[in-house]
Amino acid sequence: MAKPVLMDFFAEWCGPCHQQTPIIDQLKEQMGNQVEIRKIDVGVDTAETRQYAAKYDLQFVPTIVIEKDGVLIKKLVGVQDLGTLESILKPLVEQ
Repeated sequence: MAKPVLMDFFAEWCGPCHQQTPIIDQLKEQMGNQVEIRKIDVGVDTAETRQYAAKYDLQFVPTIVIEKDGVLIKKLVGVQDLGTLESILKPLVEQ
């Protein structure tokens, strides 16, 4: 089975996104390579970011999307704390 993927959708101009960044960095330190973490700047208008915005119905940043084996597990809007993210990801890693 594939490892879970956490996608952090952010924009450079977004204040709360800057609050989320150190939490994501800490999560990466604690979970290591058990989780794939992708940071996606949706503040830059590209075909790829428009595709993500449509697929995940992104209306606000920061938004965190967690998938496992291509299946959406959770979509979280707003700044999320480390405990919340770990509580979602740890059971996915142990599967």
